[in-house]
Amino acid sequence: MPAVTIRNLSDETHRALRVRAAHHGRSTEAEIRDIIEAAVRPPERIKLGSVLTAIGRDAGLSDSDVEALQKSRDKTPAEPMTFE
Repeated sequence: MPAVTIRNLSDETHRALRVRAAHHGRSTEAEIRDIIEAAVRPPERIKLGSVLTAIGRDAGLSDSDVEALQKSRDKTPAEPMTFE
């Protein structure tokens, strides 16, 4: 799992993080992970699977329609590109 080092964090900010973590009953590191996760992956973000499901519903596709599409799909492995 990747690790991140944060340099030059002020004492005041570090103290505030420790207090916030204690308030939530977790370590400072866990609190920082939660803050970063919330910042880059907000719950209101659009998720591709949800969008595709909505498109299928709007188009009136049934499970049997999806199965038929899967069966007719080309399953030939893709050929890698060559640059020569």
